[in-house]
Amino acid sequence: MGVSRVATAEDSRFGGERRASGPRGLLDRIRATPAGRLTLRIVIGVIGTALVITGLIMVPFPGPGWLVVFAGLAVLATEFTWASRLLEFAKDKVRAATDWLKRQNWFVRIVASALTLLCAGAIVWVSVRLTLGVDLIQEARELLS
Repeated sequence: MGVSRVATAEDSRFGGERRASGPRGLLDRIRATPAGRLTLRIVIGVIGTALVITGLIMVPFPGPGWLVVFAGLAVLATEFTWASRLLEFAKDKVRAATDWLKRQNWFVRIVASALTLLCAGAIVWVSVRLTLGVDLIQEARELLS
């Protein structure tokens, strides 16, 4: 003989299936009330916006600036449709630029890489010069001579 289970109100609300625990189930429970929905949207909005702003500040410097911007948009896209559309638009543009670069010959790729490295080096040089007052080029000349 098997053990039978009595159906509960929770079973009828969720189509007879038990809800999965975990982050998705937790978010669904939070969204179940108007106050929870509003609170979740505010928290997601603040976290996502902070990530986007932090990423945009990091963009001129070598490192994961654009990755942080995309992560912030992904966080915002969990609650806001405009962020989801913007994220898809940005991914399409990055994909198109990457595909274009892949179709170019080796000379164009080398020039693009050199320009990218030159821009990153100039940003580091200006940043160190303005923040620390150290001229890296002058220091390198003195070190080499």
